[in-house]
Amino acid sequence: MGLFLRYAAALAFFICVAALLYENIRTSFMRRRSSFASPRETGALPASLRGILYAFGWGMMPWEKESARKHLLTYFAGVAYHVGVFAGLFYLFCVALYVQLDIRALLTVRVLLFVGAAGGLGLFLKRVIVSSMRAISCPDDYVSNLIVNAFLLIAAIDTFSVGASSVGTSHFSTPAGIPHPAASTLLLLVVSIVMFLYIPIGKIRHCFFFFHSRILLGSFYGRRGVWPSPARKR
Repeated sequence: MGLFLRYAAALAFFICVAALLYENIRTSFMRRRSSFASPRETGALPASLRGILYAFGWGMMPWEKESARKHLLTYFAGVAYHVGVFAGLFYLFCVALYVQLDIRALLTVRVLLFVGAAGGLGLFLKRVIVSSMRAISCPDDYVSNLIVNAFLLIAAIDTFSVGASSVGTSHFSTPAGIPHPAASTLLLLVVSIVMFLYIPIGKIRHCFFFFHSRILLGSFYGRRGVWPSPARKR
């Protein structure tokens, strides 16, 4: 059963990646209006590139975004949530490939997963409790959040069922035999399959399109001389 679920999770992952790549390529070929205006500035780097670097760097800081600056608790809950997701994916690949983590790495992943799950639960409760959030929420908002929360929480619980190599050894060591998976591991694989298949059709796909959209925004506003802000450049 464990081997079957591992293969199924791998298949779901590749289906997810293929669907996201297809959507990204399809949107890349959509017709966009041409910009006839010249770049606002000249310098060592092209204006568009400076905008892209700003979009992925300083522009991500909370004080650079009004919505984040006014809701710092939500901002940091979101940061914890997303860091937890990356830790969860890392842990899932370790589980799928029978990789045994160093005890320090395992503890780090466990903490990130629990903190991420707490952040995700907080964001879910805010969406449920705050009337202005409920007004702009659709079923996909709740479903996406619950699926990712379940993934993080089950992954965090599963970290207690796996062995760890001793401190000081390599962070990655494959066990000699194929261990019998715990119930939490099987559940993690099932939830992962659901999550991977849901990503291309739900809002979770923003984890992939985020990078594409930030490049487009950074290029456009950098060329226009808006990013980085004129005040900062002075």
